[in-house]
Amino acid sequence: QVQLVESGGGLVQPGGSLRLSCAAPAGAFDWNAIGWFRQAPGKEREGVACIPSGDGDTYYASAVKGRFTFSRDIVNNTVYLQMNDLKPEDTGVYYCATRTYFCPDGLEPSMHHWGKGTLVTVSS
Repeated sequence: QVQLVESGGGLVQPGGSLRLSCAAPAGAFDWNAIGWFRQAPGKEREGVACIPSGDGDTYYASAVKGRFTFSRDIVNNTVYLQMNDLKPEDTGVYYCATRTYFCPDGLEPSMHHWGKGTLVTVSS
């Protein structure tokens, strides 16, 4: 079982920024893709961004491309989601998740291990 722990959520005004963190066990990035997903109230969970194992390109959902940046600190076994120019529609619980090797097609939430999530609220 891969234990993932998210942090960094909170309340922010539209146009503001937040940085989410996800701490993973040592070696979690060796063979796993890791991604961020979110679920807004009353909506299905959706993919935000994903990095495959190895040196592959990062995938972003079109709704966040250009505003969110996903980075990986292999030494500290932590990934980050820098979120800029936040909009009310970015509100939701953000989850960190992993699956073996590859990111899911279309950033579908078909991951193997999930964190418990951190709440992001964008409101004035």
